[in-house]
Amino acid sequence: MAQQTSLFCNQQTISGPGSIRQLSQLIAQPALPTLLFSCRSFLESEVWQQLQETLYPWIIGIITVSHEASPQQLDEWVSDWRGRAERVVAIGGGSVLDAGKAFSTLCLQPLSTVHYLEKIGDTPLDGKRLPLIAVPTTAGTGSEATQNSVVTDQQHYQVKASLRHPRLVPDIAILAPLLLRHAPAAVLTRCGIDAFTHLFEAWLSAKSSFFSRQFSLQGMQLFIAAWPDLDREDQRGDEAREKIMMASWLGGLSLSMAGLGVIHGIAGEAGAIMPWHHGEVCGRLLLPFLALCAEESHPELQARLTELHHHLFPSHKEASPAQFLAGWLKQNSVCDFWQSPPCLNHSQLEKILNTSNSKNSLINYNREQMLFMIRESWPVVDE
Repeated sequence: MAQQTSLFCNQQTISGPGSIRQLSQLIAQPALPTLLFSCRSFLESEVWQQLQETLYPWIIGIITVSHEASPQQLDEWVSDWRGRAERVVAIGGGSVLDAGKAFSTLCLQPLSTVHYLEKIGDTPLDGKRLPLIAVPTTAGTGSEATQNSVVTDQQHYQVKASLRHPRLVPDIAILAPLLLRHAPAAVLTRCGIDAFTHLFEAWLSAKSSFFSRQFSLQGMQLFIAAWPDLDREDQRGDEAREKIMMASWLGGLSLSMAGLGVIHGIAGEAGAIMPWHHGEVCGRLLLPFLALCAEESHPELQARLTELHHHLFPSHKEASPAQFLAGWLKQNSVCDFWQSPPCLNHSQLEKILNTSNSKNSLINYNREQMLFMIRESWPVVDE
């Protein structure tokens, strides 16, 4: 039976070179006390220096986010700002957007954060939240378009889990490729490969539909066009960064509709205990996953890989889809983050392996296959 798909999307999405300038008008109508979530790099940028004077009449405070928020941090922010902030603006990478999204709903909920978290919580969110505007400064997570907010606790719970509700999709997303212009190549590639992984796993998901795969395909086509030129400082570079930002937004829509697969089933568990960049984790796992795909006989998986290959690389029809894609990604990356991986010890390996899962993959990957993916991604050393 064909899958049915539900799409929950931003009420308004503003995109284009001058789109960031719309923010001043948006927070003035209506004029509400607004709490800004952001990151140090944006707050030190020339764009912020030009923008802040027009926003300050409505900004009542700024929370600087440096990593994925923990339940404890969120509870502290809620305690400090509940009843004072009446709108949230989040400008930054995925961690910033997720923190702003989480705060926007938690300050209208009666319980502490852990009660609403997937995996460990016991209470569903009711959908109440403050008005929310999301402005990504990286192109990877697609958080400006998703129904979830990632929360990570590596100390007390050792869990990386989501707050999730359709109402967590921000009211307004501003896609301003100008904000990517001065990002380091390492950031652009680590975030970009996260966006691709969202699109690719959603394409292969058992929950995908004809409808959802159109979004995934468009996003991957934009990614392929952008990937080799992300760090260029000319018009081609600007066009590439606009495409990768659009691909990231489409990745957020795709994963919300179709879910993700074994790469994220492992990456989420690694992120619960290791302080690694999520995009790099996904990128490292992607290559051994493609190696597994090349050897897999599952007919639906191979059909989707072949269809995708014909769309993305029509002049290489005879190549092995999975092998060709892996080689192309490495050869065309502007930063080879696959070199010099960090290490895992045996106890960390076992913890990740024991809690990993296949999520919405077409195949239920076994322990041996997931062990292969982890060992191929990170060296395992004695404790």
